[in-house]
Amino acid sequence: MSLYAAYGSNLDPALMRERCPHSPLVGTGWLEGWRLTFGGAELGWTDGPLATIVEDPTERVFVALYDLHKFDEPALNRWEGVESGLYHKLRLRVETLEGDQLARVHVLRGYEGGLPSALHVQLVADAAVKAGAPDDYVKAIRARPSL
Repeated sequence: MSLYAAYGSNLDPALMRERCPHSPLVGTGWLEGWRLTFGGAELGWTDGPLATIVEDPTERVFVALYDLHKFDEPALNRWEGVESGLYHKLRLRVETLEGDQLARVHVLRGYEGGLPSALHVQLVADAAVKAGAPDDYVKAIRARPSL
């Protein structure tokens, strides 16, 4: 099993089914010591800063875990901008009810900061709801400053 930990808009199970039709959702969990944020404004992305994660010992990020099939990996890498250098891959421990699991995540290769668009924040919050994130987590996303 090759686990992929989705955050941001990739938390949306329907969106991930479109992007990775051979990779089933297998659970949810938390990246302890990481924080959901937005960054990469300097990269010139048209819709402002993008969702990413950064290390923060006092925070955690809700993730959906997918069993990433080898047929879906190239498409996911293209979608996430891995091939263009926009995001890079890391392997991190995800805390789940079944115990810690090692999973791959994509992390932006840009600086944290800048205000994301209101639409992007809404998409991330809505995806978190669809994935079953706790209400307080979703509320914190919706409260983020945006343009």
